Amino acid sequence: MPVLESSINTKSDSFARNSASMQAKLAAVLELEQKVLEESSSKRAKFEERGQLLPRERVARLLDRGSPFLEFSRLAGFKMHDDDGKKAVLGGGSVIGIGTVAGKRCVILASDSAIKGGTVSPMGLKKSLRAQEISRDNRLPLIYLVESGGANLMYQSEIFIEGGRSFANQARLSAAGIPQIAVVHGSSTAGGAYLPGLSDYVILVRGRSSIFLAGPPLVKAAIGEDTDEESLGGAQTHAEITGLGEYLCENDAHAIATAREVMDKLRWDAVPADSAGTAPLYPAEELMGIVPDDEREPYDVREVIARLVDGSDFLEFKQNYAADTVCGHARLMGHNVGIIGNNGPIQPNGSTKAAQFIQLCDQSGTPLIFLQNTTGYMVGSEAERNGAIKHGSKMIQAVANARVPKFTIVIGGSFGAGNYGMCGRGFDPRFIFSWPTARTAVMGGAQAAKVMDIVSRSKMERAGIPANDEALKAMSDGLRMRLDQESSVLFGTARLWDDGIIAPRDTRSVLGLCLAVAQEAESRTPRTNTFGVSRF
Repeated sequence: MPVLESSINTKSDSFARNSASMQAKLAAVLELEQKVLEESSSKRAKFEERGQLLPRERVARLLDRGSPFLEFSRLAGFKMHDDDGKKAVLGGGSVIGIGTVAGKRCVILASDSAIKGGTVSPMGLKKSLRAQEISRDNRLPLIYLVESGGANLMYQSEIFIEGGRSFANQARLSAAGIPQIAVVHGSSTAGGAYLPGLSDYVILVRGRSSIFLAGPPLVKAAIGEDTDEESLGGAQTHAEITGLGEYLCENDAHAIATAREVMDKLRWDAVPADSAGTAPLYPAEELMGIVPDDEREPYDVREVIARLVDGSDFLEFKQNYAADTVCGHARLMGHNVGIIGNNGPIQPNGSTKAAQFIQLCDQSGTPLIFLQNTTGYMVGSEAERNGAIKHGSKMIQAVANARVPKFTIVIGGSFGAGNYGMCGRGFDPRFIFSWPTARTAVMGGAQAAKVMDIVSRSKMERAGIPANDEALKAMSDGLRMRLDQESSVLFGTARLWDDGIIAPRDTRSVLGLCLAVAQEAESRTPRTNTFGVSRF
């Protein structure tokens, strides 16, 4: 395939400015993520006193030594509910990601009981549901590391109904033949008791695990019975009497080792050695300086592609047609991929070009990578007469119905229906990540403010009311500020519009891992049934 030649001058002032800006934005994200880690480790003394491992230490012990762990949505719930975005940055109160356990790729979902006792917030629930979705879509075993105070009752109206979905998902995962292992490090009570109840294998910790529908105080209030946690639903009770637990362990480390033993004994695909492919001709570090700080300033998405794909080899599809939409074939870490990127708004002929390319990739079973940076579909009388709606619909149809795995990287703008056509979250990409420069909204803040000003002035003119310039400016400025804030990458990642913010230089390795996960999923044939595995 033809090799992409870069025209980027990495010694230029503009490159240095872009790189410095990207580093600053990335540093701000990393600083917030560090606060999550600090919050998670702040209760170390308390955990050590109880003879427990911290939640993230549990995850680290579970993973094969030296193997990668792709963590998702570390800033879920940012500035929402009890997360103030300053002192209390909570990360959704959980840790989710893909890692390798006993040579097998798994999804790991760990309660972060060092943060508010592991209580479940609304966005923490959504984060857990996303972990189950990843497990289902990629046919990956799911390991729960459980220690939670249950739902945060302050937000019960945002949790209760949707929370039932997590248990329905468990039943369906079991029926789909996907193994689920629950390691109960502490409390898993009330509705949370069904998590181990619906898991295929349950591992308990003596003196620490407690699983019951109602604790001793509620039992006393409801039926007048005096009881204690251990006899009501402790580890020994469930290991010896109820049969809820398969394995009784002495401490956290023993429980984690047992989970690894269970995974080792399961007949499930081992992780093949990942192919590194041929390195790109240009260093990944240069991705830090390619995207301008000003989102209105253009750049060539081919410069990004040249630093992602094997050997910088990129066979472009219809190169001279609809040049604002870049499509082409490449390999990434040895995987054949189709890539679609933006060099501007999506024109009507760009829609048809992309739609055809997507269908061709679907026909050949080639995974698709979307590199988003678009203001959306082109507007105006010329675009409308050229069939913007009709042709844009073809692209959206193709994206929605393509059967191959889809992966999205939001590099810059992701505005309007362009977010849909370029496989935004609503179109269920297998994985979606953002760069620190990403912005997602129905339109840009300045554009929205201008629209509001025009509409308001027209309305006043029709009513014969003189325009109040000061009031209109205040209203437009307020809307602009609101949309600018709501389109920020932190606002989006807090709401799980992506699976996390990544450093541009890590994009190739992240995509390589995700492609390997998807490839393995295609090779697996779970032994499905119609009922899931029930406890007897």
